[in-house]
Amino acid sequence: MAGEQESILHLGVAGLGRAFSVMLPTLAQHPRVKLVAAADLRTDALARFAREFSARCYGSVEALCSDPAVQAVYVATPHQYHSEHAMLAARHGKHLLIEKPMALTVAECHSIIETARHFGVQIVVGHSHSFDGPVQRVRALIENGEFGQVCMINALNYTDYLYRPRRPEELDTASGGGAIFNQAAHQVDIVRLIAGAPVASVRAMTGAWDRERPTEGAYACVLTFTTGVFASLVYGGYGHFDSDEFEGWIGEMGQKKQGYAGVPPPAFKSRTDEIAFKNDRNYGGSQFSLPSSFPAAHQHFGTLLVSCERADLRPVPTGVMVYQRGTATLDPLPPPRIPRGAVIDELYDAAVNGKTAFHDGAWGMATLEVLLAMLQSARSGLEVRLANRPLR
Repeated sequence: MAGEQESILHLGVAGLGRAFSVMLPTLAQHPRVKLVAAADLRTDALARFAREFSARCYGSVEALCSDPAVQAVYVATPHQYHSEHAMLAARHGKHLLIEKPMALTVAECHSIIETARHFGVQIVVGHSHSFDGPVQRVRALIENGEFGQVCMINALNYTDYLYRPRRPEELDTASGGGAIFNQAAHQVDIVRLIAGAPVASVRAMTGAWDRERPTEGAYACVLTFTTGVFASLVYGGYGHFDSDEFEGWIGEMGQKKQGYAGVPPPAFKSRTDEIAFKNDRNYGGSQFSLPSSFPAAHQHFGTLLVSCERADLRPVPTGVMVYQRGTATLDPLPPPRIPRGAVIDELYDAAVNGKTAFHDGAWGMATLEVLLAMLQSARSGLEVRLANRPLR
């Protein structure tokens, strides 16, 4: 009915670590969601959450999921617990927002999807940068048909990923650590969205070049799609070159940044010191702080160039660059009203309006299949063929 006030989705958070810290500006500001409960092992984080949101706090995910006021759970615990905690929430009738990657095995993804179906709850897998406004705009321009079919996609990103403060499991591929599970999930989601077809084959190589941090810190990969589209993915996380130089020194979160400041990463005497440093800067820690204002540009995940039959398209933090026959034109986008707001909009439409999410369980599982194929290909030195599954 016109003028009727929209209901608000009551959200509980499982895990108040880095993923939650990054999503917090969205969760705190979005008018369609209210933070009502959280679970974490860190009492300082729970105390701050209770104080800032007048919310209930729990020492276990089981207790959080038993809270009758919680309508949906944001599963932001470490990757190796995604499956357990997502299924626990689903069994309690809670809709699911699951951080990428959805899980660590295809079997776990199947279990989450079947549990959610049995208990009648919806799944959204994110955040990934396929939600970003400029990426979505590229998809819309392609669907419009003006530039013809997609032919080739190139994605490139260089960061300091591996030398950010890490817990031990974040440096262990078997526990969901490393650049494939953490970073390739973004690029794979983006190119799958743009290509609009299932991935047919994967050929990848990975780099693990630091014995002290022995997980994948870099990769190069070629994906072919069932339509004949192909995509190259390149990622380097060793903190030398910074590809934000190509984005006018706009960082991944849409913030302006200083290029090549000459500040080396912190040196840690032990893993214990590194964990303490990380916790101190995560939510609840003494050094945690929210950005003073929302960024003026869209988030991004490095440089993306989409070659169509009649143009090349490049999403940038301020819109989409369109290149045709020697011309370059910006299709501008206004700054996002709320960063990552599209994630909550998709969750809300699924949980409250019953609309099947685009980034649903099937989508998250298909992305994980590509990530696992990348690891398999790199280890075997062979191309990996995927079953011709539906796109999502």
